[in-house]
Amino acid sequence: MTILNNAEIGAQTNLDIPLFIRGKVREVYDLKDKLLIVASDRISAYDFVLPTLVPDKGKVLNQISAYWFGQTKGIVKNHCISTSVDDYPDKLKKYRKDLEGRSMLAQRTEKFPIECVVRGYLSGSGWKEYCGNSKVCGIPLPEGLKESQELPEPIFTPATKEEGGAHDRNISFEEMCQIVGETMALELKRVSIELYKFAAKAARSKGLILADTKFEFGTLTSPSGEKEIILIDEALTPDSSRFWEIRQYKIGSSPASFDKQFVRDYLDGIKWNHQPPVPSLPKDVVDKTREKYIEAFRRITGEKELA
Repeated sequence: MTILNNAEIGAQTNLDIPLFIRGKVREVYDLKDKLLIVASDRISAYDFVLPTLVPDKGKVLNQISAYWFGQTKGIVKNHCISTSVDDYPDKLKKYRKDLEGRSMLAQRTEKFPIECVVRGYLSGSGWKEYCGNSKVCGIPLPEGLKESQELPEPIFTPATKEEGGAHDRNISFEEMCQIVGETMALELKRVSIELYKFAAKAARSKGLILADTKFEFGTLTSPSGEKEIILIDEALTPDSSRFWEIRQYKIGSSPASFDKQFVRDYLDGIKWNHQPPVPSLPKDVVDKTREKYIEAFRRITGEKELA
C-alpha cells in the first residue's frame, strides 16, 4: 500500500494569506477582489477524501479547466485571469514551487448555490432513476431507452451546491427558479446547454463522448447594477464530467470513463461501507488512476506534457 506524505507538494497548501475555503480537492485563498485557486492531488470518493494522493491530478484538473475556459469564452465569460505565477501578485511568487501548474488567479464573483448539470446520455444515477419511472430528475423521457443511450436532446438537471461535504441534492427547475429567480435560471440553463453542446462536439472530434457534465456560475455586478453571468470553478474536467472513449462505446452497457472509476471499483471490491475510517489505495490503483487523468489531459488539450 502506498500512502503519500501530506508534506509533499500536491497534498495541501498552507500559504500565509487568508484562506477563503478548503474543499475536498482545492484550496481557495482570499485576495479581496480576486481568488487564488490551488488544485491538490487529493482524490475523493463517496463524499470522503481518501488519505492517498494521485500524483499530478491537480495539475490535470487545473490545466484542462484553463483549456476549456479559453475555448468557451465566446459563449460566456469566465473567472480565469491567469495560470502563470509570473502574473500573480508579488507576495505569491515565493510559493512558486507549490503553485506552478496547479493554480489559477481568478476573478471573485457572487456564486450561485446551484450546480448546473447537463446530461446528453442516459447513465449513472440518471439511468437508475429512468429504470424506475422513465424520468431523470423529474424530466419525462421516451420509454424504451437503454443504458448509455444518447438522449433526443441534452437535458438540464440542476442540483443544490452543498458546502461542508454534504451531498448535493437534485432539484427541479421550478425550485431553481425560486432560489435564483426565473430570469437568471432560464439564462443559466441556456448557457449550460450551449456549453455542453460545444464541448460535446469538440470532444467527439478527439474520439471522446461527453456523456454529462456540471458547471458552476457566479455573477459580476457592473457599476450600473447589472449582473453578468461568469463561468467559475472548474470546467469539463474528469472530476466534473463523464468522458467515454468512442471506440469502447456500446449502447446497453456502462462504458469506462476517464475519471476515478478505478478508485470506485477498488473501494467497492473491498466492500468499504462508505464510513470512517477511509481506506488507503494500493499503488496499482493510484498508477492506473493517474494514467487515466493524464490520458484525458492529452486527449482533450492536445498537449503532450503538463506544464
